[in-house]
Amino acid sequence: MGSNENVSNQKMENEKVKFDAGVRFFPTDEELINQYLVKKVDDNSFCAVAIAEVDMNKSEPWDLPEMAKMGETEWYFFCVRDKKYPTGQRTNRATNAGYWKATGKYKEIYKGNSLIGMKKTLVFYIGRAPRGEKSNWVMHEYRLEGISLSKHNLFPEHNLSTHGMVILLYFLLLYFCQ
Repeated sequence: MGSNENVSNQKMENEKVKFDAGVRFFPTDEELINQYLVKKVDDNSFCAVAIAEVDMNKSEPWDLPEMAKMGETEWYFFCVRDKKYPTGQRTNRATNAGYWKATGKYKEIYKGNSLIGMKKTLVFYIGRAPRGEKSNWVMHEYRLEGISLSKHNLFPEHNLSTHGMVILLYFLLLYFCQ
């Protein structure tokens, strides 16, 4: 991807991107943190060729493929996390049709021996908690942590800590019977 990473924000904000056949956007967890999330936190105008921006609370998972810049089975987005309560730490992950529920613990992401980020897996439930119906929509949420977080104290455009900006990877689990 190299020199195409940072393209004019006006032109590339959420436009679809087409690559030659066989070219895929398949970054590692470390690359998502260091090459994309850190750059977005440093400069809100940073625009990645393959990562669109979305408001997670106003977007249903089945609408995301159309909003993505690229991807057939996985879609990447930048998102500012919304707090459930103004003075609280909990994240609001509800949409009009349902909610995202965290599963398991955060996975630590390292560069060498240094902690740089965290990854959380969430599943979408249709309806309201606690009676929502589990869907096949899954999301991985990436956020800065450790040395990456200490280097980036503020995200001035949103007046939030860097915990506010995340990368979201969505995909639909498909089950095949043989």
